[in-house]
Amino acid sequence: MSKLNRRHFLVTGLAAGAASAIPAVVPAAAHADPETASRGLRTDPFTLGVACGDPDHEGFVLWTRLAQQPLAEDGLGGMPQRPFPVRWQIYADERARRVVRSGVTVAAPEWGHSVHVEVQGLSSDRDYWYRFRVGSYVSPLGRARTAPHPLSYGGALAMAFVSCAQYEHGHFTAYRRLAEEHPDLVLHLGDYQYEYTRDTYTIPGGNVRHHEGPETETLANYRQRHAQYKADPDLQAAHAAAPWLVVWDDHELDNNWADEVPEKPEVPQPNFRERRAAAFRAYYENMPLRRTSIPRGIDMQLYRRIRWGRMATFHMLDTRQYRDDQGCGDGYKDCPAAVDPARSITGAEQEEWLLRGFHQSRAQWDVLGQQVFFGQRDNNPGPAKITSQDAWDGYAASRRRITQGWIDAGVRNPVVLTGDVHAHWAGDLKLDYDDPTGPSVGSELVTTSISTGGDGGDSDPAQHPFLQINPHLKFYNNQRGYVLTTIERDRLTADFKVVPRVQTPDAEVYTRATFVVEDRVPGVQQTYLRPLDPARRLQQITVEDTVRLETERP
Repeated sequence: MSKLNRRHFLVTGLAAGAASAIPAVVPAAAHADPETASRGLRTDPFTLGVACGDPDHEGFVLWTRLAQQPLAEDGLGGMPQRPFPVRWQIYADERARRVVRSGVTVAAPEWGHSVHVEVQGLSSDRDYWYRFRVGSYVSPLGRARTAPHPLSYGGALAMAFVSCAQYEHGHFTAYRRLAEEHPDLVLHLGDYQYEYTRDTYTIPGGNVRHHEGPETETLANYRQRHAQYKADPDLQAAHAAAPWLVVWDDHELDNNWADEVPEKPEVPQPNFRERRAAAFRAYYENMPLRRTSIPRGIDMQLYRRIRWGRMATFHMLDTRQYRDDQGCGDGYKDCPAAVDPARSITGAEQEEWLLRGFHQSRAQWDVLGQQVFFGQRDNNPGPAKITSQDAWDGYAASRRRITQGWIDAGVRNPVVLTGDVHAHWAGDLKLDYDDPTGPSVGSELVTTSISTGGDGGDSDPAQHPFLQINPHLKFYNNQRGYVLTTIERDRLTADFKVVPRVQTPDAEVYTRATFVVEDRVPGVQQTYLRPLDPARRLQQITVEDTVRLETERP
């Protein structure tokens, strides 16, 4: 067992009201004997599982949160209002016999008894395992992985990405099947949890599970809601399977929020800034994020870069916190504001950071992990351009600047990953979408939801009107699932995984389609499409169906 060393771990344990501070000292309680200092815990506090995140070539972040009663209305998880020392250990083997790092940190009540340990000094490009202990209680074992050395490509990277898990709409079977794939890395692109109270956001036939508590507006509300989601065993399995990179979308706070503007600005929300601060704090408490993401009031640094050796650079974006409000009152519109060059979905600072990253990158693949549809989706075959004002279509000049940025920087293989729209899509990216014969300059892969929208249904993607209106779009499917990619030096392969149902548990998963992006060949190429099952009732998708599935809200 290694000696405790500050170079090997950093502890987040802040006093109440000091969210902008950077902890310099481990609280004294962290040095207490975990066996004696944890007396008074009557039940297992590891009800929310474990997680790992933001890996680099030397380490990663370890996370857990103590909660004896996850659904407690006060958001405190049934924990006594005092700090608890938590022992953590990292192992070189899956049987947890060889300890390579260990230490004691503190779970403070001011931070919802969450734990964030930043581990460094490990070997690059290899698997590790970890767990926590409080008194006689031991957490589940999780798997972590370090990235390859910055000068090394490493082997093929198995990366999965997911989005949109509405607890009430279905079981988290897709998370379970994802865990069984044993990926090296998981990207969550937003809508990790939903803010609505019970029976507010419903699917046809009724919801199959129910939220506890009111619509989330306070810190206690958001802590309770995160705990309800984290207590799900399928989600816990996915977190324990691999390190995650997380970014939020809208439902972690409020549907379609934009900077300091709520979804419905015409409905007074005088406490929206306080609500935003509460949501951000709870998000940090419940995610495996580094100390650079500790919230500072209503602000939180979430956009960041993660390098996977020379194979890939992941530019994780935040398209909510800095955006201008949606034009023309939001929705699908032919909106003049969409082409206003002064408007931005990223904000100027994040845009400059991203463009600078393009110029500095030497990666084989530059991957943008972000929330909303990047490529153009016009839903009108006529001269009017009717697009979603919540997506990059509503900020067309912002999109063009970033697209031109990766072209000017000579980015070798730009790939945009997207969530939000509750359906699988694949498409080519253009600089000028009004010229369909122009060259493709990138690729976009879009994951469906984990559960939002209920079971969904299969259809013939060639019959979708969006694909006919927008020839750069190549694939559509409205079942639930995730995308599993294999990233190699010469190609990126994307398997669009689906489960046939989520309104009942334990469905099996299968590959609906496979697309490949070849090195230095922008655009997606279909290599596999599962034949349609004539015995099943297929959906006949219309423009109206697609808009409704994406925008239907309480």
